[in-house]
Amino acid sequence: MTQRPVPEERRPTNDGRRVAARNRAALVAAAREIYAEYGLDAPLSSIARRAGVGQGVMYRHFPDRAAVATAVLDENVRQIEQAAAAPDADIAGVLGVLTWHQTESAAFISVLHTDAAAGRTDIPAYAAALSGRVERALRAHLPDGHRLAAAKDDLMIAVAMVSGAVTGPTREQREHRARAAWRLLGVEVGPVRPFGE
Repeated sequence: MTQRPVPEERRPTNDGRRVAARNRAALVAAAREIYAEYGLDAPLSSIARRAGVGQGVMYRHFPDRAAVATAVLDENVRQIEQAAAAPDADIAGVLGVLTWHQTESAAFISVLHTDAAAGRTDIPAYAAALSGRVERALRAHLPDGHRLAAAKDDLMIAVAMVSGAVTGPTREQREHRARAAWRLLGVEVGPVRPFGE
C-alpha cells in the first residue's frame, strides 16, 4: 500500500525547537520550585512531574542532577550579572538582586556558601564557578574604601553571613531577616527584587 502525502495545509507543524525550549523552561521553573521546597536532593522525577513532562524529556535536556541544578542556579547568577552590567548599576542595587535570590532559594544559598579560596575540595565544580561569578559581579561595583572591600574575603564572608540569616517560612520573613543582617553589617541594600522588575 502506498501512502499518499498529506496536503500541506493538513500537516501538523513541527514545533520541535519551540516545544523543546518550552519544555526546558518548564523544567527549570519546576526545578526552582522543587528545590525551594525540598532542596537540591529532591528526586528528579518530581521535577519532571511538576513540569508536566516525562522523565525522558527531562533527561534529554539535563543528563544528570548537576545539570539541572546548574541550569536553575545559573539563572540566578545571570540575573545578578545583568544587574551588575546595567548602566546605572551600583553595589546597593546589585545586592538587592542578590538578596532577592537569597530569599527565594535555599539551593542558591548553598552555592553562596562555597569557598574554594579556603582550600575546600568537596565543592562541586559548578557551585564554585557560580559562586565566583557572583563574587566578580559584586566586586565590580565595590567602591574603594567600601566596608565589604576592607579585606580580600570580606565580601563573600558577608554574603555567607547574610545567607545564614535568611530563614523563615515565608519569603517576607526571609527578606526581613536578610535586610536586618545587611543593616547589622552596616551595608546599604537597594530594593529586594529580581532584576528587571
